[in-house]
Amino acid sequence: MSDSLSGRLLIAGPSLGDPNFDRTIVYLLDHGPEGALGVVINRSTDLDVADTVLSWATVAPPPAVLFSGGPVEAGVLVGLARVRDPIVCPGWSSVEHDVGTVDLAMDPGAIVAGVEAARLFAGYAGWGPGQLDDEIAGGAWFVVEAEPGDLFTAEPEHLWGTVLRRNQDHVALAAGNPSWN
Repeated sequence: MSDSLSGRLLIAGPSLGDPNFDRTIVYLLDHGPEGALGVVINRSTDLDVADTVLSWATVAPPPAVLFSGGPVEAGVLVGLARVRDPIVCPGWSSVEHDVGTVDLAMDPGAIVAGVEAARLFAGYAGWGPGQLDDEIAGGAWFVVEAEPGDLFTAEPEHLWGTVLRRNQDHVALAAGNPSWN
């Protein structure tokens, strides 16, 4: 694939065969010739953000818990935030317009772009050069546009079904199984 898929959602397909991604939605943070990186946005944990990085609890939308971002480096925290003013500034790096990654070592109030909401993820999903493109071509993932409410939904446990229903024609056709969704 020549175009970057950064800022898009990946829906795990039935042929993926990796239990780490069963019924997951991944938000792609970066995608290019060197590989791809994303976070699973629909796997919340029981660990409160306030117990993890207290300063970020004030901007964590419900459920204000840590999310399991993927099987790679589960001890690493990744911050994803929506800002009021998507300007270039220390502590925030745009992925798609007003959504980007944040430096969790900073206080959210110190980020000039103005953090509206933030999610914290333990670990991430990663692919080597060409690996994700091959998986997509093989039908393991379905690529769809993210909608504003997807990344910070109050009901992450329902997100997989919500995104499938919203894209049912495209995904069902690609899956070759209308009953799958």
